[in-house]
Amino acid sequence: MPLKKARIPLVLAELAVLYPTAPIALDFQSPFQLLVATILSAQCTDVRVNLVTPALFAAYPTPQAMVKATQKQVETLIHSTGFFRNKAKNILGASAAILHDHGGEVPRTLEELVALPGIGRKTANVVLGDAFDIPGITVDTHVGRLSRRLGFTKQTDPVKVEFALNTLIPQPDWTIVSHRLILHGRAVCFARKPACERCTLAGICPKVGV
Repeated sequence: MPLKKARIPLVLAELAVLYPTAPIALDFQSPFQLLVATILSAQCTDVRVNLVTPALFAAYPTPQAMVKATQKQVETLIHSTGFFRNKAKNILGASAAILHDHGGEVPRTLEELVALPGIGRKTANVVLGDAFDIPGITVDTHVGRLSRRLGFTKQTDPVKVEFALNTLIPQPDWTIVSHRLILHGRAVCFARKPACERCTLAGICPKVGV
């Protein structure tokens, strides 16, 4: 088995072959809509979020429109995504903060994004990478799981995983590698029973079958 530093470029190269474009799965038409969609994606599938957001964004496409909604109105539209009360609170809180503190524009720095209500590093990095083309490592359950299985890190805390990956992956590739790991986690490297027998990374994976 190649040492970690030698193995990582091989893994990244194979992921690029498997998922050359690796677009984000969430549908959006503005940074604000991506921010909202990412809030909704917590403990929910992207497929479900994409079923919910058309009606939500038709009614409230901007932070200016969203702040005029009531908590109940937002809850009703996002109910099927789960944890809808807390998500509605965060969406309304973030919308108000964007208007009050940022002139109605979604901020473009990690520090400003995580200062918004309900916004953590994962959501901030999604917005930076996919709305503003500013590279960021997005650590969801798939990225964390694959990072450990592939021997990138032993960390379980998402922030520590992010920091570990930041040192191992070239900065320009942070966003797309995150998407590629997510896609591979959804398609092959499942949580309960990874399909190692058909994984083209099996020969360089130190955790095959784990």
